[in-house]
Amino acid sequence: MAARTLLRRALPSMRSSSSLRQVPFSSSTLLQSRAASSSSSSSAIPDYAIPDPSRPTHFGYETVTEAEKIERVAGVFTSVAESYDRMNDLMSFGWHRIWKDHFVASLNPGFSPLTSGPDPRAPQHILDIAGGTGDIGFRMLHTAHTLNGNPDVRVTISDINPAMLTVGKQRSTLLPASQQAALSFVEANAEDLTKTKPLSSTSTTSETNPHTSAIPSNSIDLYTVAFGIRNFSNIPAALREAHRVLKPGGVFACLEFSKVDKHPLFNTLYKSWSFGAIPLIGQLVAGDRDSYQYLVESIERFPSQEAFRDMIVDAGFVVGGDGFEDLTGGVAAIHKGMKPRV
Repeated sequence: MAARTLLRRALPSMRSSSSLRQVPFSSSTLLQSRAASSSSSSSAIPDYAIPDPSRPTHFGYETVTEAEKIERVAGVFTSVAESYDRMNDLMSFGWHRIWKDHFVASLNPGFSPLTSGPDPRAPQHILDIAGGTGDIGFRMLHTAHTLNGNPDVRVTISDINPAMLTVGKQRSTLLPASQQAALSFVEANAEDLTKTKPLSSTSTTSETNPHTSAIPSNSIDLYTVAFGIRNFSNIPAALREAHRVLKPGGVFACLEFSKVDKHPLFNTLYKSWSFGAIPLIGQLVAGDRDSYQYLVESIERFPSQEAFRDMIVDAGFVVGGDGFEDLTGGVAAIHKGMKPRV
């Protein structure tokens, strides 16, 4: 509690109009995709957006290959799967729960005012990437089925790590039966969604499993990823896969830790806590200092709000306004992009 009080004094109130300002999609404020600006190059995929197992990338402050990062990130999340929510509580002072609630509320799943029919409660298919433990997927179903009264919303929770998915599957048994029926779990690499396999087969199948299947192009209404994209080995490739699977008019939405550089005092306090306390608490509470050290470093290495927005635009999306919404002064940020209607 003392830490929260100190942070509130160092940071302008979250209740101010700027701290939780929503960015509407508006034709007058859309930033057009650079990829769409030239018809001759609109279908070309740049080399940096094509996964390459031997290409250098970063794992925290270390330089590794993309293939090695996939393996090491898998090790981190296998290690922390059972304590993942506690980890986020430590890294965000518990604010991640408020951010997630706001993130889902801003998307309002199950209610589509732009639908062509008279009823805005159209069917929706939501793909929650890196959503293994179900925090976002369960909120989506509750909002859609219970608050918006739309039982025609289904959620696919995808994660590269079967240990995370197993935790989510176990937790899903507490959901109402109707929501459990609208939920599925698949193991997949976000950089290549042409190969997915259901959770039930992950422990007994290999990558050449004939039961793997692709998420079809133009099939998803809403793609979400929360506190996961910074761990991808090739973020541009994942953004282009998001663009591929989304329907025209579909929305990409990302909630991720970000930068608080606009608030120097708070930035100093936040980094001192992150680098000084979180790895130590990880060692004391979970017996795993290295995983928590990586997670702190991964936040520091993640692009700024403006740089990540430009990556989203570069992948073919259009964004509204600034293209992002800061939460708690930038400790986290929401990014949204829409796949243009052809």
